[in-house]
Amino acid sequence: MAASRKKATARRTAGRKRAARRAPVTPLTRVTGIGGIFFKSDNPKDLMDWYRKHLGIETDSSGGWTFTWREKRKSSRIGCTVFSPFERATEYFEPSEEPYMFNFRVADLDGLLKALRRAGVHVIDKVEEHSYGKFGWIIDPEGRKIELWEPPDADDPFGEAS
Repeated sequence: MAASRKKATARRTAGRKRAARRAPVTPLTRVTGIGGIFFKSDNPKDLMDWYRKHLGIETDSSGGWTFTWREKRKSSRIGCTVFSPFERATEYFEPSEEPYMFNFRVADLDGLLKALRRAGVHVIDKVEEHSYGKFGWIIDPEGRKIELWEPPDADDPFGEAS
């Protein structure tokens, strides 16, 4: 009887190890929203002035526009989406040749990057950490650079919500 229990335990352990090796991306490691839309501009300051004058969008300390909102699952937390022009000559979007870059909010940057690597996605081997969150980058199948942002566990990542 003890031998059959040992075999059953060994089978369960082996099954868990196989499952761990092929663990799918869980909902917690997927995109949770749009963190920002970044685009190249011939004259970012003039463009920002135009948006302020005609659409009433005031610039913020980051040089773009940060739209704030409440997170659905935890309404005390402030979420934000950044909309920002970059100088036309910026190298920040490289290696992409596109004049724009999307930034997606994620809940678990490290877990997502690991799962994407296992799935064969082109992951840029660089992660940056700042007071306002962690950043990683991938390249989509058509060559667009995608920025992935894990905001800090704070109620207002940029400390600017009113």
